[in-house]
Amino acid sequence: MPQYDGLSAEDLGNGYKVVISKEHRFGTDAFLLADFAAPRHKDFCCDLCSGNGIVALLMLKNHLPAEVTAVEIQKKAYDLAVMSKELSGADRLKPVCANLREWRSERALDLITCNPPYKRGGTGAKSADAAQALARHEIECSIQDVCEAAKRSLKFGGRLCICNRPERLADCISAMRSCGIEPKRLRTVHKNADSPAWLVLLEGRLGGSGFMKIESPLLIMEGEEYSREMKRIYGI
Repeated sequence: MPQYDGLSAEDLGNGYKVVISKEHRFGTDAFLLADFAAPRHKDFCCDLCSGNGIVALLMLKNHLPAEVTAVEIQKKAYDLAVMSKELSGADRLKPVCANLREWRSERALDLITCNPPYKRGGTGAKSADAAQALARHEIECSIQDVCEAAKRSLKFGGRLCICNRPERLADCISAMRSCGIEPKRLRTVHKNADSPAWLVLLEGRLGGSGFMKIESPLLIMEGEEYSREMKRIYGI
């Protein structure tokens, strides 16, 4: 295993730890996606664009699925996921260093999650840091690539759960439908009751029928404190 400077381990609880570096960290959206996806105990899952494995680890910690494969193209992020697996004793975590445009699961999966790059390729000011640019912009993968990867590896009726910015919602729905993944569940996330949505959580099913449920908004804050739901999600 390569040696990297400036690493630290964040305690997720229940013996789970995730290794982070300056360029490979995580935010609230990882917790929201893992909670939204909520795999069953028997589910075989995959997290695409997995980074240091945070979403996969949270699903394992909170929902105990049968297995979670964590697919990441950046070698350092993959190495951090391997370290996180070893620190956590997470035998059901399977880190894979691969390009999701080419990757296919060896078995049909029940659930795929993805916290993809939010910004379209060629738009916005890119980070000078290559790792951060890959994480934020559609350089190595687009939402279309994510949906095509999900189509290759999901079982019929399997779920794809993603998070993205509200301005990309139409792109997400279009990409899902082009791959035979029907959007079935949508939830918007707001910083408080008076603010517009800053994140959307979307679930689609491979081969699903045309009916989508729009769930109640998720509020991050209530007054000066985290909302009751966010306290549950954070485990505080």
